[in-house]
Amino acid sequence: MASGAAKVALFDSLASVAQALGSGRRAEIVDLLAQGERSVEEIATEISQSVANTSQHLRLLARKGLVRSRRDGTRVFYGLASERVGELWAVVRDVAVRHVAEVSGLADAYLGERAGVEQVSAEELEERLARGDVVLLDVRPELEYRAGHIAGARSAPLPRLASVASTLPRRREIVAYCRGPYCVYADDAVRLLRDQGLKARRLDVGFPEWRRAGRPVEVEATS
Repeated sequence: MASGAAKVALFDSLASVAQALGSGRRAEIVDLLAQGERSVEEIATEISQSVANTSQHLRLLARKGLVRSRRDGTRVFYGLASERVGELWAVVRDVAVRHVAEVSGLADAYLGERAGVEQVSAEELEERLARGDVVLLDVRPELEYRAGHIAGARSAPLPRLASVASTLPRRREIVAYCRGPYCVYADDAVRLLRDQGLKARRLDVGFPEWRRAGRPVEVEATS
């Protein structure tokens, strides 16, 4: 019979994966890397941390098997160890939304008033893309678009969206999407487009959720 000490060690080891996500900054890193791999410097900029602090978080995530790294010249790039890590983060996030009371209020404080930001489901969007009666905008940074995007989407990073808006058809609905359901880019895009007199909604999920569901995606060819 296995000893009690072995059982404790096993469950401690299993729990260490969850402990690796026990920091908001590390959770934010996993959320970012679900879009595609990034350099240490890019990750640090995105999460508003120093390169030294970011590297420390990445080393811990790597020790727990959640991220992997590769070197390209003098730069080190990190990505999720597998798609399952992205799934784990999605489950943790969804459980928090359902069972942690303050999450809803914190989301409202971050995302702003969402009453005027209507959503479209992934199922409806896929059907409408097949019919060709919707314009789909990826409002994430262009780097993330190139790493992978919903098939048929046009890259329109939020800083450039105002100039893109004037080129969009006014009689077709615009759907914007970004990193996930709690990514502010898509909400801000919908507000901007509606202010321009366009009919716009946001996708209720992000690119990682769309990809994990097996829906059509594209990757930009590299030269």
